[in-house]
Amino acid sequence: MTTTASTSGSTSAPARRRSTGLGVAGWSGRGIAGVVLVVFALFFVVPIVWVLFAVTKTGGELIRQGPFTVGSFGSFAANWDQLFSFQDGAVYTWFGNSVLYALGALVLTLVISIPAGYALALTEFRGRRVLLVLTLVVMLMPSTALVLPVFLEMNALGLVGTALSVILPFSFYPFGVYLAFIYFSTSIPDSLLAAARLDGANELQVFFRVALPLAAPVVALVGFFSFTQNWNNYFLPFVMLPSSDSYPLQVGLSTLLSSTPAFNPSSAGSESVQLPTLALGTVVSVLPILIVFLFSQRFLVEGMTAGGTKE
Repeated sequence: MTTTASTSGSTSAPARRRSTGLGVAGWSGRGIAGVVLVVFALFFVVPIVWVLFAVTKTGGELIRQGPFTVGSFGSFAANWDQLFSFQDGAVYTWFGNSVLYALGALVLTLVISIPAGYALALTEFRGRRVLLVLTLVVMLMPSTALVLPVFLEMNALGLVGTALSVILPFSFYPFGVYLAFIYFSTSIPDSLLAAARLDGANELQVFFRVALPLAAPVVALVGFFSFTQNWNNYFLPFVMLPSSDSYPLQVGLSTLLSSTPAFNPSSAGSESVQLPTLALGTVVSVLPILIVFLFSQRFLVEGMTAGGTKE
């Protein structure tokens, strides 16, 4: 009994030491991860909080007061009036243009991307693999590298300066095709489609009556990413559109920036805007994305988690 007890004691002590060591290592790892997360959170959150406070101040208060002090509702109202009276209400025009470009491209994106992903995933045709590889290659290319070829193409068609010169390039969304391809290839049972074909449905009926109703999560996901990219796009509309009347809101913000004396001293005059007004314009440009995200987050989570298993 003594030998057994001593053996048990000799084996339990190292085990306790190993357990304690692993616990310390685990806690230290969690601590480092927590510190990194806090640093990144501050890096992203602090500028957002500063902008939200800045819209409630005057230009002088923004300089004199602390960065995280709240101004007044009167200052916010004055900034709002200055923003929406800039160039006889140009912000309203820019906002309407952004809605037109983003929604027009969104509709075409869904009409093109979802059927294309379905065809690449669940049908067999000549050149299917080549199309899939080309889709991946274009998806990996930076969008700025495609602006010049797209401009030359739109110019050859005589569309530069029109809404179509922005909507049509936005409509061909390789990432959306890839998302639809992944979803249909992993989440739609082949037996379900085969049963529909045995019941006499043709390929269009199989897609619209069987596959598309099951693809609501990926449709929402593609739609959200497409709308976000289209709304935030700056470079392509800046190149394609010649006049302020056709600018989207993101390009219009550059006009506000150039009319701010803090960034462009030569702009001081009747049409100049102050830094809080510029900050308010930035907040207004972000609000549609935030609203769309808040109302569609349930579908976005479903779309991101779908496709992990195939029944």
